[in-house]
Amino acid sequence: MSRWWTEAVAALGDVVPLPLAALLLLLAALLAALAWFFFPAWVPRRLPRPRLRRPRLRIPRLRRPRLRLPRLRLPRLRLPRRRRAARPADPAVPVPAPRAPEPAAPGLASLADRLAAEGRYAEAVRERLRDMVRALVDRRVVEPRPGMTVTELTTAAAHVRPGVRPTLHVAGAIFSDLWYAQRPATPEHDRRMRDLATDLHRELARDGEPR
Repeated sequence: MSRWWTEAVAALGDVVPLPLAALLLLLAALLAALAWFFFPAWVPRRLPRPRLRRPRLRIPRLRRPRLRLPRLRLPRLRLPRRRRAARPADPAVPVPAPRAPEPAAPGLASLADRLAAEGRYAEAVRERLRDMVRALVDRRVVEPRPGMTVTELTTAAAHVRPGVRPTLHVAGAIFSDLWYAQRPATPEHDRRMRDLATDLHRELARDGEPR
C-alpha cells in the first residue's frame, strides 16, 4: 500500500507543484471544518420537488331537465274574528243603598272596621261608601234614589256641595275598580277609603246647611 501511495503522490507532484497541493489541502480542510461547524444550517430542509401537471380531462355533465309543475294556491278561509265587547268609559256602577247605622256598644268597632280586620277589604270599602252616602242623605245633599250610579251621585252632590267632588270621585273610582273591574282588594284600598270618608265628614261639617 505504501508503494501505491508513493506512486500516487509522485504522479500528483509531476502535475501539481507541492506548494500548490499543500495550499489546496489546507483550503479543503478549512472548508470541511466550516461545514462541520455550521451544520445543519447549510443543509436545505426541503429538497425541491419537480411538479408535473397532469392534464385534467373535463367530462361535460349531463343535466336532467327539470319539470316545473304549477303551484296550486288554495284560497284561505278567513274566519270572522270575535270582537271583544268594549268596556264603557263610564261604567254604570250602582251605589250601595244607605241603611240605618247599627247600634254599636262603646268601644266596639264599626262594621267596616270589623270587615277590614277579617281581611274582607272589598266589603269594607263598600260599607264605607255606604256610610258616605248615608252622610250625604242625612245632610240633605242628595236624595236617596234606588239604582243611582257613582257618577250620578258625584254629580248630584257636587251640584249642592262643590267641595265634595274630588273626594267622591276618588271613592267612586276605588269602589268601581273593586266591584266592577273585579280587582283584588288590599289593605291600602281600605285605608284610602277610610281617609276619604274622614275628608267627606270634615267637608260636610263645615256648614250644617246645604248651599
